[in-house]
Amino acid sequence: MRQLQQDYSIRQICQVLNYPRSQVYYHARGQPDESELKAAIAGVAGAYPTYGYRRITAQLQRQGYCVNHKRVARLMRQIGIMAKTKVKRKRTTNSEHSFPRYGNRVLNLSIDHPEQVWVADITYIRLQQEFVYLAVVMDVFTRAIRGWHLSRHIDQQLTLRALNKALERATPEIHHSDQGVQYAAAAYMQLLQQHQVQISMAEVGQAWQNGYAERLMRTIKEEEVDLSDYRNFTEAYEHIEQFLEDVYMHKRIHSSLGYLTPCEYEQQWRQQNNHYCMNKEDSA
Repeated sequence: MRQLQQDYSIRQICQVLNYPRSQVYYHARGQPDESELKAAIAGVAGAYPTYGYRRITAQLQRQGYCVNHKRVARLMRQIGIMAKTKVKRKRTTNSEHSFPRYGNRVLNLSIDHPEQVWVADITYIRLQQEFVYLAVVMDVFTRAIRGWHLSRHIDQQLTLRALNKALERATPEIHHSDQGVQYAAAAYMQLLQQHQVQISMAEVGQAWQNGYAERLMRTIKEEEVDLSDYRNFTEAYEHIEQFLEDVYMHKRIHSSLGYLTPCEYEQQWRQQNNHYCMNKEDSA
């Protein structure tokens, strides 16, 4: 690190970027414009190659820039110097259990209507002082979120509460998940069987067989979690609730849905196929 700082002086960096050296030490007031901030970010990144967006933000603040880490992260991506942050990985799937296992019913299945297949998965979210866990149930055909739950504990209640919320809205023909203990446990299986839902599971070690759920979790991470800095559980819950129930369902368009939102796509499909009813009251 010291050698790199000696090889690339502030003067040299500013010459390469055609950026006034005086601006590096200038204590700005208010919000800097985009071009000025991009140059300053590049200067810090050149002087400190191992810095991630958080430390670059701190360095800019030390230099007098009024800026937050979200804006810095966005601009770093725009100029192509966004470093991949190494984070501690948490295992969320424990397939070492004695509960019954089920075959994969959805492999090569043609999915052509809502409530035909629901998929479920769990992911972790890192807060400042702890990890929390998110369980989500999604309808594959519409990509709509049917149920979700956020908890400090990765246990049976995490997945059961997400499923119960989903079953308050509708009942699927098939429920598909991995073989993790939270999904294979007796209480979860009994709930599905009570609603006459067929059970499907991906093979152990074959994450691609639960690809719809995997992609959903990646979307949640990339478009909400990774761009946020939750201080506590309550803040995480509120932000995730807003993302899932407002942004994802009503504002985020999907190329696989003809560039409609899940709500728009489902509403359009049901208007054209009104013999399908989502609500149990309608189908009773």
